[in-house]
Amino acid sequence: MADAASRAEQRVARVRDDAAGRYALAREFYRLATGPRHQYGTAELSFMRWSLARGVLAPETADPPGSPWWRAVNERLLRDKAEAHLLAAEATGTASAHSVELWVDFIRTPGPGRWYRAHNASIVAGYLRHEDVAAAEQQVERFMMNVALLRVLFTHAMLVQPRLALGRLAALGPLMADPRHRAVQMFLDLGRSFPPEYPVTAPVEDTILDEHALARVLDYGVIAPRLPALYEFSAASLDQPRLTGLLDDGVPAYAWPHNDRPIWYIGNTGPHLRAIARATGVRLLWAPSPWASGRRGPHR
Repeated sequence: MADAASRAEQRVARVRDDAAGRYALAREFYRLATGPRHQYGTAELSFMRWSLARGVLAPETADPPGSPWWRAVNERLLRDKAEAHLLAAEATGTASAHSVELWVDFIRTPGPGRWYRAHNASIVAGYLRHEDVAAAEQQVERFMMNVALLRVLFTHAMLVQPRLALGRLAALGPLMADPRHRAVQMFLDLGRSFPPEYPVTAPVEDTILDEHALARVLDYGVIAPRLPALYEFSAASLDQPRLTGLLDDGVPAYAWPHNDRPIWYIGNTGPHLRAIARATGVRLLWAPSPWASGRRGPHR
């Protein structure tokens, strides 16, 4: 009999070019489980529905084709969970990756912190493995990739290191970040922040400025000042030291050239964001937006 890793690869291969099948496999991991595991997956499945609606998980032969990068990262998550499920059910073989070990730990003893470690370990491993694939995507898509990463790292910290994530508002962290509750979707559902189509046709500047006001408050007023500490925490928690290399002097830099660094400041649109940062005990040191009000173009 094939080992767990091989069997998991076969399961994922069967749905590789079937976007609905990918979702069914992801949902099955939670909804068909006995015990408390079925309570988890709310945010993950919501994010995947958004991905399905955008078309990024469609086969590359579809018209329009899906995204090679989003497909690859999603596949890593599906495969890790499938392998862990088999191993926890006493299948033969040993875990093929540290992320699989963390999923086995979650399956055997479900808990919010264990879920975040397993989920984020799979996601970060996918990011690091496929950075060359990400580099071929449009700039606006790469911006969204970075936001997706920093949001999921931040939400993990809200649960297990709430003072790091929220400062004097730390008591709210575990209440809002529990993956069993719908409240977590406010942080992880990018459908509230970015366009619903793939590929995005709007310029990256317009896409950033069209982000919901509350989402920009979160990204710029709360998360941005904490990015170095957040990535250091996540690198240690997930045993992924390369993760800290995805920042460029405190600015997201996954598949992101240094010369494009100023684009990250576009959403830093007003003094209220600095006030929000101060309210949580940090200072927002990012440069103010180079774009004038009314989108008249960058300041000269």
